[in-house]
Amino acid sequence: MKLFRFGERGREEPGILAADGTLRSLVGVIPDIDGAALSPEALEVLRGTDTAALPPVPEGARIGPCVGGVGKLIGIGLNYSDHAEESGLPIPKEPIVFLKANTSIAGPYDEVVLPPDAKKADWEVELAFVIGTRAKHVAEADAMAHVAGYCIVNDISERAWQAEREGQWTKGKSYDGFAPMGPWLVTADEIADPGNLRMTCDVSGDRRQDGSTSTMIFGVATLVSYLSQFMTLEPGDVVTTGTPPGVGLGMRPQVWLKDGDVMRLEVAGLGHQEQAVRVAAP
Repeated sequence: MKLFRFGERGREEPGILAADGTLRSLVGVIPDIDGAALSPEALEVLRGTDTAALPPVPEGARIGPCVGGVGKLIGIGLNYSDHAEESGLPIPKEPIVFLKANTSIAGPYDEVVLPPDAKKADWEVELAFVIGTRAKHVAEADAMAHVAGYCIVNDISERAWQAEREGQWTKGKSYDGFAPMGPWLVTADEIADPGNLRMTCDVSGDRRQDGSTSTMIFGVATLVSYLSQFMTLEPGDVVTTGTPPGVGLGMRPQVWLKDGDVMRLEVAGLGHQEQAVRVAAP
């Protein structure tokens, strides 16, 4: 299934992509696409829904982030061997973990407004997974049973804030709108191998990233198990798993997002995103 959310920011409603390709509303069926809707039992009920009988989503409705009520948005850094190489950094021995503030979550087609003092804003196409059942001290062999599905996240980063100021990466990752999410939450049964998905990102028509999840250092099962040793993963939590090479940081000379740029991101089987960039006035 491909689930999504639509409507005004902060007032999104649940939807589902019908078999005929139309967007259908799940209002009255479930309250939201959130942790409560993502358990195996709840998803099985949705699979039995007659989507043809559901009302269509109003034409022109905004598509919001595909998961609501996210408790934790967790990022994994330097998780692609070829991205670590372009960054001139060693392969991590363990996953590098950071948090992105939930206020960074945005819709997949929302405008990205950069802060006026942004110096090195960067793009990152990423595969994210969404937790469906509570995970605590989970063995790697059991980890995939806790994943409800997958989506695209653009892990937008202000590199000067991330790496050139003291403290943790979180502040360079958490500005409002720095985590466009969606359009779809694609249930896990539709993604046969999350470790073999092509990923691309174009910036203003130029192909910047063209990679594959096959170069991930730590796969989805490893990440679920690893994270669950340090924190309880709750239904609706989102983990975004890192990016392939081609980010602005790795280019020579380096290239950063600027006013008027348009980012287009795609991951095989998960749809695409597109965001126009605007720099806020001082």
